Amino acid sequence: MNSATEAFQPLRADDPQTVGGYRLAARLGSGGMGRVYLSHTRGGRPVALKVVHPELAEDPTFRRRFRREVEAARRVRGAYTAELIDADAEATPPWLATVYVPGPSLSEAVARRGPLPDAAVVWLMAGVAEALVAVHGAGVVHRDLKPSNVLLAADGPRVIDFGISQASGLTATATGNTIGTPQYMAPEQGLAGETTPATDVFALGQTAAFAALGKPLYGDGPSMTVLFRIVHSKPDLTQLPEPLRPLFALCMATAPEERATPAEILAWCRDYLGEEAIAGGGPAVWREVAGLEEEIPGPVARPGAARTPSGDAAPEGGRGPATALPEGAAALEPGQVTSAASGAAVAAKSAASEPRAASEPRATSEPQAASDAQPETGAHAATDPPAAVHRRRRTARVAGVVAMTGALTLAGLGWKLMDGTDRAAGRGSAAATSSGPAATPAGIAPTPTPTPSASQPPKPIPYPGLELNEKNSISFKEPVQHQDGDRTGDIRMKCGLASGCVMESDASVFSMPRKAGTGSLETCREELEFSKRNELTFHVLAAGSEVCVRHPSGDIALFVIGIKSAPGLSKDPSWLRADMTIWRAAS
Repeated sequence: MNSATEAFQPLRADDPQTVGGYRLAARLGSGGMGRVYLSHTRGGRPVALKVVHPELAEDPTFRRRFRREVEAARRVRGAYTAELIDADAEATPPWLATVYVPGPSLSEAVARRGPLPDAAVVWLMAGVAEALVAVHGAGVVHRDLKPSNVLLAADGPRVIDFGISQASGLTATATGNTIGTPQYMAPEQGLAGETTPATDVFALGQTAAFAALGKPLYGDGPSMTVLFRIVHSKPDLTQLPEPLRPLFALCMATAPEERATPAEILAWCRDYLGEEAIAGGGPAVWREVAGLEEEIPGPVARPGAARTPSGDAAPEGGRGPATALPEGAAALEPGQVTSAASGAAVAAKSAASEPRAASEPRATSEPQAASDAQPETGAHAATDPPAAVHRRRRTARVAGVVAMTGALTLAGLGWKLMDGTDRAAGRGSAAATSSGPAATPAGIAPTPTPTPSASQPPKPIPYPGLELNEKNSISFKEPVQHQDGDRTGDIRMKCGLASGCVMESDASVFSMPRKAGTGSLETCREELEFSKRNELTFHVLAAGSEVCVRHPSGDIALFVIGIKSAPGLSKDPSWLRADMTIWRAAS
């Protein structure tokens, strides 16, 4: 999937424009439970928003199940899951939003390129097993694991729709709509028996068999025929690659208690991959399988955005199709990328300000387009000669260009400027403390040293590109990055535990924002207020995960995970890279 047109379809006449305050940018697909759309958080992060079919929404039993399963899914956090970030089970119709995963589903990838190589199948099983560790650890059973519910991102698979399938029933609704895929059910599901974590392990074996064969292991045909085969016959493992048959046998034992656990599957995959796992060969495999990264449409332009001469909404930021923020979110105008950029834009506008007529539109994307498209009204337009009006318009256009140029330039340098300013201020303060008060001429009172206002919020100090592994550490004090065996920092990584690797600290406490993409000083203050956790399990962290940390000094830090090694596969999987922002004396 290498273009937006393959993954993203335009909205149809019967599609809503907004759901729960989220403006819909494109249609992603439709399933037994509902339609799926692309939207964005207020911060611009893409999400997959699923809207329940109206006939299901009218079923009180479905609503009760949906409500219960949404609450269960909120607890699931893992490197190989698509995290649930928002939902409304009481809405009409109900909906939920998960982090959008760029990449094809396993079923799409196999349809495009055919069966996967043996090594890719093992990496797939390891990633999905890792996801099941997180899902089952939250007390959730997926119940509908299948190729279309496994997305292949460039850094590994992601399991979606965990726990939500129970809300749908998996058999049939009162309206007769079949939900679930019989080819990937376990024998106990076919007999309407109890579903347990072992049920998901059987489905994992079937899903991986599909990846290896390019077709369902139990074949196609009417649902009842396929279910009869699953219940009354053993899987034909002779179709599968011989080196992998022992693993498939462990996954698809008829008796649930005889199946391997996800942790045992991970151990088997680690031994099979050997040096490839140690060297972290997974990303190369996934780039080959997933193909080129897809181009994701940006947020839909909010109502009232600037329009092009053709009448179409101008794209925000000047690229991609016009897209929008959720209802109620303030759209950024040019220059509002960072506080520094915003200041430059305001200064430039003030320098060239002219009285604005009441009916003159406010430019939100292209000041020049708005200025040229509308005639001026009011006192100036009525009394000024044409040359004066032309000069004023030209001045406004120049000011707009200057503002946008300054904003864009400072947006890229904003963090560095803030960092340099804060460090310089720190050096100046230290110098003043060490040298004592400066001498002043007799009879002249010394100028008092200004002190920071208590009402001023703490400034964010960025520390990008930090690395954490078993041999180094990270500190709140500079230098924050400790290398070469220095484990004296506040935050360390420890591995070899039953749960794998953890981030730990002797004095600081950790928490993760309940909604993805919402990390900020205020969010971290709220999340950390009652937190007592001094360690965080490694497998809950994925690319883009946010971690709030509070130091006893009152400093608060926000980690944004960039990349980490494949957990559970390598014998030395202990590293991650992250950007850290610190607010000094913020709590």
